[in-house]
Amino acid sequence: MNTPHLLNQIVRLLCCLTLCWSPIPLASNRPWAWAILELLVLAIFCLHLIAVYFGRSPWFVGRWQQYSLLPFVAVMALLSAQLWSPVDWLSTVDPNQTQILLIKTLCYGLFAWLITSYFRTDDQLKLLCYAIIASGVFQATYGAILNLQGAETSPLFGVPEGNRARGSFVYQNHFANYLAMTLAVGIGLLMAQLSSHAMQWNWRNFSRTLVSSLLSSKIILRLALIIMVIGLILSRSRMGNAAFFTALLAIALYAIWFYKNRPALLKALVISIFVFDMVAIGSIFGIEKLQQRYQETSFASEARDEVVRDGMPIIYDAPWFGHGGGSFYTVFPAYQPGHYHGFYDHAHNEYLQFAIEFGVPVTLGLGIWLLWALWLNLQTMRLKENKISRGIAFGCAIAIVHMLIHNLVDFNLQAPANAVLFITLLCLSCIVYTRKDIKLQASRVV
Repeated sequence: MNTPHLLNQIVRLLCCLTLCWSPIPLASNRPWAWAILELLVLAIFCLHLIAVYFGRSPWFVGRWQQYSLLPFVAVMALLSAQLWSPVDWLSTVDPNQTQILLIKTLCYGLFAWLITSYFRTDDQLKLLCYAIIASGVFQATYGAILNLQGAETSPLFGVPEGNRARGSFVYQNHFANYLAMTLAVGIGLLMAQLSSHAMQWNWRNFSRTLVSSLLSSKIILRLALIIMVIGLILSRSRMGNAAFFTALLAIALYAIWFYKNRPALLKALVISIFVFDMVAIGSIFGIEKLQQRYQETSFASEARDEVVRDGMPIIYDAPWFGHGGGSFYTVFPAYQPGHYHGFYDHAHNEYLQFAIEFGVPVTLGLGIWLLWALWLNLQTMRLKENKISRGIAFGCAIAIVHMLIHNLVDFNLQAPANAVLFITLLCLSCIVYTRKDIKLQASRVV
């Protein structure tokens, strides 16, 4: 194996390792943890520069890649202006937090650059998806074991466990959001493996299909989905569960009408997830406790809507460029009329927090970027011949719709592990839409 090819393989494996590592140290949501993540991304990008030097990897694989990286450039430009602007109306109110966010954004952009450069063929995309699924299975298993054992604190970091599964995350809703994204990828990859040929339903064909499925990798993937659903239910996250199953239903309905060469078992797969995973398996692992949390939910006991209400005037005071990246906790107390039940260092609404910190125009631009990525996935499902492309697009579409809903009541993108995974799925949305419809050969792709 020559040096350039070896470098490319190492970069791919390290990218997969980064995705698996990022949630382990408290979702990389502590200064020491996100510093490790940033150093890891920078080290991998240095290997990419070496590969470029050897001539095996180009700077960019296409114009589409440059366009997909523009949001990171725009956010970094705004953060830099907030840090070093000589005028008060553009300067950040918290330079330290803005500088931290600038470095994070740089590393997010570099990681997106790596993903869009090194994962193009079917085998490369499957490697990335399996790494994401493996991370989700590990988190779900770890969280479920601690929860079912009744552990008071996590063995590694001593985080109080309570009565809700959280994996290696500090916040259960971040754990649920992460599992929802890995679940979406798993469902998409399973979709890609289903046959699109209509089957004549008789006992012989059914038995043959059942035996072949049990002997294939599909059964392992299906078991992985069950494990992740168990973890999602044990998180007791109300919006995490509601947003995921709503997104799954919405994208499945779209696929039933518009999915090209629709798999014959598409309806059966979706129904099995709702009936078998959520109801049957969920009843064993305490779905009634999640239902109880829904029943006990009331606006009188929730303070999140008050945070949103009291945070709106902050936007009006700096609508164009915001108060500075990472500055919500610094600026919010001046607008807070009184104490709430609970601690709010984030807005519990990503749309509000982004508008406060970055301004309305940049927030709208990022929202358009997400909707554009969703549109790419819908088009890929409708037009592309490649089964892997269509399956991954199905999963990414579920993840994007889920994130759009869940971000109404939580701050999922403030956890680096969730942000890195979501950025990866946005990159996959661009990759599967732009790559050639025929099966790409590894020898032709860096």
